[in-house]
Amino acid sequence: MSHKFSLAHLTVLGWSPAEMAYNASLLGYDYIGIRNINMGVKGERDFSIPLGSGRYKSLKEALEETGMKIHDIELARVLDGGDVSSYEPAFEAGASLGARAVLSSIWTDKKDYYIEQFAKLCDLAAQYGMTVNLEYVTWAGVWNLKGVMEVLNAVKRTNARVMADTLHTWRSRVSLGELRSVPKKLFDMAHICDAPAEIPDRGDKDALIYTGRDARYYVGEGGIDVAGMVKCMREDTVLSIELPHLARAAEYGYTEHARRCLATAKEYLRKNGAD
Repeated sequence: MSHKFSLAHLTVLGWSPAEMAYNASLLGYDYIGIRNINMGVKGERDFSIPLGSGRYKSLKEALEETGMKIHDIELARVLDGGDVSSYEPAFEAGASLGARAVLSSIWTDKKDYYIEQFAKLCDLAAQYGMTVNLEYVTWAGVWNLKGVMEVLNAVKRTNARVMADTLHTWRSRVSLGELRSVPKKLFDMAHICDAPAEIPDRGDKDALIYTGRDARYYVGEGGIDVAGMVKCMREDTVLSIELPHLARAAEYGYTEHARRCLATAKEYLRKNGAD
């Protein structure tokens, strides 16, 4: 199988990064993606891991014991009134633990401002040998592939990448033709999950957020052409399973939920010739 699989933190938000390393290793994942940039979301724990802290030492020990690797850290958002230089401690800690990539998204409509900030973000990440994977999120400022490509073409940074999430790709009505038009070198990773085929109106932010954070489907269970999207990318694109489902996590427990996430994704992609 060409694709490697990563466990995204949003799938198992009750686990610390160290717990993710131990459990993902046992379940057969190749990588983990951690949320070591505190977003201040209500009810979400602070998983920041300052260099030299107890959390940092625990995660480093877990990685060394299991051989698990961190693929990406998140989420370096471009926000009104923010300064991306504030992410440097998280970049430094993540890179020192072997992280290869930073996830970013843009949450403002001020184009000149967000292009300037994203360029600065790429330059900061480059100092730590990391790529910046810009995700289009259906309810964000930059919400579709066209918007992401405009940013990448404007900043012209060699470490800038496209991050396609299958849920947002479907719900932002990005076609397979659009995905195929993106140079394959720009796809280092993707988030995969499934969802109902019906697309809520973009103005119905509550419905969009509910599925995105609370009720994504196992791959192959819904109406998204996940295989078609994956086939538009490089064969070595890392597939990060971002599949939060609060009810199932409560029913099965995080370990079984994470196991089912990986097993169903592998089986679906194999059956559909996208493995």
